[in-house]
Amino acid sequence: MNRSVLVAPSLLSADFTRLAEQVRLCEQGGADLLHLDIMDGRFVPNITFGQPVVAAIRRSTTLVLDCHLMIIEPERYVQSFVEAGANWISVHVEACAHLHRTLQTIRSLGARAGIVLNPLTPLEYAFEAAEYADYVLIMSVEPGFGGQQFIPSSLRRIERLRQWLDRHDLAVPIEVDGGVSAENAADIAQAGANILVSGAAIFNGSIESNIATLRQKAMAARA
Repeated sequence: MNRSVLVAPSLLSADFTRLAEQVRLCEQGGADLLHLDIMDGRFVPNITFGQPVVAAIRRSTTLVLDCHLMIIEPERYVQSFVEAGANWISVHVEACAHLHRTLQTIRSLGARAGIVLNPLTPLEYAFEAAEYADYVLIMSVEPGFGGQQFIPSSLRRIERLRQWLDRHDLAVPIEVDGGVSAENAADIAQAGANILVSGAAIFNGSIESNIATLRQKAMAARA
């Protein structure tokens, strides 16, 4: 298992009146990538932002933009998000009728392709698709809203997925999104996650300090 842990601030929790400034603070704090939650009001009950905001963020940073598409028929939009500046694109297995084709399309456009599983979606979907994906995103809350509490059973799911990937010699990173904080970062990293997405725990207070604390807690679990 890759022992490094990447920190991905979730811009859903940022102050959008100061978005460029907050992106710069994420950079200064050592963020490895920026997580952008794209919601359509159909697959999830909330609506966030689309390609124009992604393009604006792209103009303000050189960090990797990790676009998490919580939308119906994501295959219709992957090209436009890549054109807007997305480097990584993840799609929900629950929303994607032809997952293999969609992952191939994302990769053909030069982006990294990820698959996302909701909290009660069987891990077998990830087992089947992992060899065609560049990363797997485990949702540790129900998708659609920020600020939710981490679902404790997610730790067992992360462990099971990591064990399966290791047994099959698949060096596929596990990303975790939902309720990630300094209080549970060590447990999440110890379970086998490589990428920690965090919103409220980073943007409430000092962004730079919060990123450093999250990374420290996670890496201590890997020591």
